[in-house]
Amino acid sequence: QVQLVESGGGLVQPGGSLRLSCAASGRTFSVNVMGWYRQAPGKQRALVANVTSSGNTNYADSVKGRFTISRDNGKNTVYLQMNSLKPEDTAVYYCNVGGEYFSGINWRVFGSWGQGTQVTVSS
Repeated sequence: QVQLVESGGGLVQPGGSLRLSCAASGRTFSVNVMGWYRQAPGKQRALVANVTSSGNTNYADSVKGRFTISRDNGKNTVYLQMNSLKPEDTAVYYCNVGGEYFSGINWRVFGSWGQGTQVTVSS
């Protein structure tokens, strides 16, 4: 099907910045929505931001004005630029991609998750 590889993340001080990347790879597929979710200890996984193939974006209220999601359709890659980071942004961040892939017989819908990358905001 479609595999996702995340990069970025790490430890940063409050007010700092980080950039996450997530690249999708596979045989024959097309990508619709690409997004980022996060899960903090003891909390449910929640949407951070997503972007459609036409470029429409959606953000959680808690990150509006600080985070920017973008995508490179030619590289099937989605980015999350995180600025003005706060301790409450600390979480494991997961990439999520949805679209269709060709099974060899027909097109099928898929939804894939990345392996997760830790973001820690602390002084």
